[in-house]
Amino acid sequence: MTKHTWQFAPKFRRGAFGWRSDLPIQCVKEAVSEIKAMARKDPVLAAEGAVVLLEKLSPALEQVDSSSGAIGAAVNKAIDTLVPIIAAASVDAGVRQRWLQRLWAAVENDGMSCIEALGEFWGDLCATPEIAVAWADEFLPGLESAWGSRQGERRYYGGTSTCLACLYAAGRYEQLLALLEKAPFKWWRDRRWGVKALVAMGKRAEALRYAEGSRGLNDPVWQIAQACETILLDSGLAEEAYKRFALEANQGTTYLATFRAIAKKYPEIPKETILRDLVASTPGNEGKWFAAAKDAGVFEVAAELARHRSADPRTLTRAARDYAEQQPGFALTVGLAALHWMALGYGYDITGGDVLDAYMAVLQAAPAAGVAVEQVQAQIRDLIAGSHPGSTLFETMLGQRVGK
Repeated sequence: MTKHTWQFAPKFRRGAFGWRSDLPIQCVKEAVSEIKAMARKDPVLAAEGAVVLLEKLSPALEQVDSSSGAIGAAVNKAIDTLVPIIAAASVDAGVRQRWLQRLWAAVENDGMSCIEALGEFWGDLCATPEIAVAWADEFLPGLESAWGSRQGERRYYGGTSTCLACLYAAGRYEQLLALLEKAPFKWWRDRRWGVKALVAMGKRAEALRYAEGSRGLNDPVWQIAQACETILLDSGLAEEAYKRFALEANQGTTYLATFRAIAKKYPEIPKETILRDLVASTPGNEGKWFAAAKDAGVFEVAAELARHRSADPRTLTRAARDYAEQQPGFALTVGLAALHWMALGYGYDITGGDVLDAYMAVLQAAPAAGVAVEQVQAQIRDLIAGSHPGSTLFETMLGQRVGK
């Protein structure tokens, strides 16, 4: 192996970082970038660098506060990037075995479970079925012993995911499925390998049943739904995949992100249909889908959602302002809806400026929508009359402007 001085290496000495996570996160990103740059020139050397970094991560990060999840997310993202680099390197079996031995030693000495996720990728890291078989045989006795113990003596076995991953990579599907039948609990993290094995065997219907049979109290429902959805999509059954699993499998960090994920995956489903299905799935929060409907250009649905109390008045105001010229009728409707909800006390920490913003957006949209300003002002006077008891903000900001 060519000797190379990695710039990241000195930064990842044992205990190099304090409790704050911002600096180590940045250093992890820089190290991964350095390795990725090397991969374009020398893939084998890059793979060696990836092994070096993974060896150093846990000792270097042992004092970092992980309570926020930020450092864990950064490390897992690094693992997702580094594993393919190691797996793709063209080296002989001896070099790869030495890499694997070094990585397993790092996993065993990982007191803070920093690189625990590596076990899930062990089959990829082995690169060949022959190496995967050797590692599977290494872990099988320990896993069979742990799962074969009497109920009161069952114990945790650290090589579980590694063993299952290697059996799958080695193509030993029947053995993998038989082993999973001995598991004391139906945990998705284990049974997902059974789903993958059944799919690889061409038994997609059985894989679907196996996945759905894995649902438990504490299992990640969205991951199971994703696996089922993928099976149906790969089988050409998009309509069934959408009806049964799309909503569970594509939950984003926001309502808009969820809609976009589903719309992208199912282009043949009308956007309005997707939106109405999503709205129906969240009773009481219908208005939260307003931004998704507006972003999709389904303005009729968006206008309906603006009338629901869960719609954010500020979001409605921005839409009224942005669409005053393009869609004046829509802008007027949502602008008045924003004022309506503000008058009733909805919206977080609403200020006088927010009320004025909505009012000005309505005045801008009204002429283009063919509605007289006097008619709009009359509606606002009615809103003032029915405003939230005890609140004078709405009348203070708009009373004189509308002639009340």
